[in-house]
Amino acid sequence: MKQPAVVLVSLVVSAAPLHGQQAGGSAMTAASQEGAIVVTRSEAQTSRQGPAENFTGSVRVDQRFQASAPGRASGARVTFEPGARTAWHTHPLGQTLLVASGVGRVQRWGDPVDEIRPGDVVWIPPGQKHWHGASPTTGMSHIAIAEQLDGKTVDWMEQVTDEQYGAAPRPRPAAAAAGNAAPAEQPTRAQRLMGDISPKLAQLTDDVLYGDVWARPQLSPRDRSLVTVSALVAMNRPDQLRSHLALARDNGVTEDEIAETITHLAFYAGWPSAVTAVTVAKEVFAKK
Repeated sequence: MKQPAVVLVSLVVSAAPLHGQQAGGSAMTAASQEGAIVVTRSEAQTSRQGPAENFTGSVRVDQRFQASAPGRASGARVTFEPGARTAWHTHPLGQTLLVASGVGRVQRWGDPVDEIRPGDVVWIPPGQKHWHGASPTTGMSHIAIAEQLDGKTVDWMEQVTDEQYGAAPRPRPAAAAAGNAAPAEQPTRAQRLMGDISPKLAQLTDDVLYGDVWARPQLSPRDRSLVTVSALVAMNRPDQLRSHLALARDNGVTEDEIAETITHLAFYAGWPSAVTAVTVAKEVFAKK
């Protein structure tokens, strides 16, 4: 089953065939000359599709930036739908990728494919022919950063063939595979809850729900917790609500905000559901 692309806040700085100044660029240059800090508001930034000559599949490039002299770094957030990837390319001074969400792949010419996940940092040395993109079933988003040499940050080459893209990635190191979901050698919450009965459902929960959907940057973890708690209150799911109330608190939702959310939902989800939610919240709050 294909999963929607995750915003890999997976930003790719050198996705850049993207030469050209971002919106507000002249103001940025002028302000930089005066030594001022420059904030380019999100509403002033543009988003564009990655050009077909440099990408395969659906790719969105946004939040481009270009440092003013003497700085020479440039970058962008790049979001790859499942199956999408760059063409083969090199960077004269190398490139750094910060994987924000989803599941992706990267490969240097002649090496096996590596799988990359949120929190991974990828360094591509200068002049190394490589490609990067999403996995076949899960999108990815990353921030890519590269420096320009003589006005150039990237040299584009031929497209990655389906055969090259379809090569199996080499095994991910055991310590990295667990990601941030749990300390080394400790099971994740999903594994503890259902791993002995349905290991595949536990894997999908870790990799897709939390590794992909919850990692999308369009909503903060705090806001996602509020949405999830509201849905569980409305559906009167006390067992799942108990776990997500604890997670919401870890994600920065205060007890007062949780109580107000339940009170508000009483008028939409029903009094019994709200009363059940208050009882669960009281239990969770007592376990600080």
